Amino acid sequence: MERASQLAGLRQEQVFDLLVIGGGATGCGIALDAASRGLSVALVEKNDFSEGTSSRSTKLVHGGVRYLEMAVKRFDRTQYNLVRDGLRERGLLLKNAPHLSSRLPLVTPLYSWWQVPYIFAGLKFYDLLAGKAGIGHSRLIGRKEALARFPMLKAHGLKAGVLYYDGQFNDARTAVALAMTAAEQGATVVSHVEVTALLKEGGRVRGAELLDRLSGTSFSLRARGVVNATGPFTDQVRRLDDPAAPDLLKVSSGIHIVLDQRFAPPDTGLMIPSTEDGRVLFVLPWEGHALVGTTDEEAEVDEHPRARPEEIAYLLRHVRRYFDLQVDEGDIKAVWAGLRPLVYAADAGNTARLARDHFIQGSPSGLLTITGGKWTTYREMAEDVVDQAVKSFELPPRRPCHTADIPLAGGVDYHPGGDCALAERFSLPPKTALHLHRAYGDRAAAVAELARAAGNRPLIEGHPYLEGEVIYAARHEAVGRAIDLLARRLPLALLDRAAALAALPRVIELLAPELSWDEARRGEERRLAEERLTGAI
Repeated sequence: MERASQLAGLRQEQVFDLLVIGGGATGCGIALDAASRGLSVALVEKNDFSEGTSSRSTKLVHGGVRYLEMAVKRFDRTQYNLVRDGLRERGLLLKNAPHLSSRLPLVTPLYSWWQVPYIFAGLKFYDLLAGKAGIGHSRLIGRKEALARFPMLKAHGLKAGVLYYDGQFNDARTAVALAMTAAEQGATVVSHVEVTALLKEGGRVRGAELLDRLSGTSFSLRARGVVNATGPFTDQVRRLDDPAAPDLLKVSSGIHIVLDQRFAPPDTGLMIPSTEDGRVLFVLPWEGHALVGTTDEEAEVDEHPRARPEEIAYLLRHVRRYFDLQVDEGDIKAVWAGLRPLVYAADAGNTARLARDHFIQGSPSGLLTITGGKWTTYREMAEDVVDQAVKSFELPPRRPCHTADIPLAGGVDYHPGGDCALAERFSLPPKTALHLHRAYGDRAAAVAELARAAGNRPLIEGHPYLEGEVIYAARHEAVGRAIDLLARRLPLALLDRAAALAALPRVIELLAPELSWDEARRGEERRLAEERLTGAI
């Protein structure tokens, strides 16, 4: 999937069945669903695929333990259904993207005996809701096993723990895999293309005016129906249709900090069940580091939100409270903030209480908007949207929805343990081979071939990434900017900002001939990437 060829495809089609605005999890999922049903589909994203909310998650594929607690406490069927559906979709994502997702054991530490029956019963109910899609049985573990599984835990006062299982995944690469799979199914998907206006015929939305943000050129695209899947920017797009449209969303901010690997074992996560203000926090192993998150604060819509000092202090305070290790701001290797689009409810006291369920709305002129939901349920959301689009726009699908059985790019012939053969075949260090195997799945050998041709040179010391991956991303993963590579095709900027800054000149040097960048464009790419890497990614 090369960006230039996909961009050319936008101009060639006379009228698409569907135009999808937004290249996050939901938008890419809709493009895949619609294309796999035989519809002609165009997707445009004004930044990079998953640049916003979809690359800033806690990296969990889950039903939502906190949502289940709220469902039980408030007899809330919406939250209950969200958990049930999430657990079903968790199983499908683990099946369809086996290279990008895996089962993760998590320990919940208990420091008072009254917590034991409450937490254990809640997590057993979580198992029960998963049914046949379950991935492991929760069980009560003693103090000794809890410390053996998560040695960093504060031992003083620890009574017991509960071990349970959820899924973990690489969110940014999963979104790219969705976009690639959609393209392979016939969709035309292009990043860095902004919708500047909606086109109407007879009072109905029938396309959009588009701006290629990399070249500065504008053009029109016509479609029988338009879907707004822009997450936190939902209301902005709705006002292109109706400037007087009332707010549909409230937006909350969640931040994450990344610490080095000594703060989490490589194969077990930690769930802190109740913070000082009643939230759930996680400390998770991720890409050889420890990921800590997340917060939940009301926020304003911003393309690149910043983590506030008080939110960082909040996370560090809870790590210190539960760990025997000392930790301060000097231990933070990266920090980022993401926005959650929450369907507005006037009686909700704060954003943590707003439902994460999705909501589909059609405007009088036909613009179809999908918002809310969460990463794990992207496939279900996409199915619901395409079902509605087929009815609303009178589209003729050739097949019913079958995305439950479509492996994502890289997942068709993926075999666990294949990294050993990859290491031997291409003379790669074990950690590098494992990274390639898990990031690219059955396409890892193609990446390794490019890397070998480039001398198997590492992109930056101390990390498993290879220079050949930069070339592969330019040719096959629609990279448009240097920061796309550093923050999403590879997660370097979200793991170690100093390392990402050090790698930036070489990334630009490798991308320039692939993407025909002149000296002015090289300078622009360096300026933009440095701005992101030293501020808000």
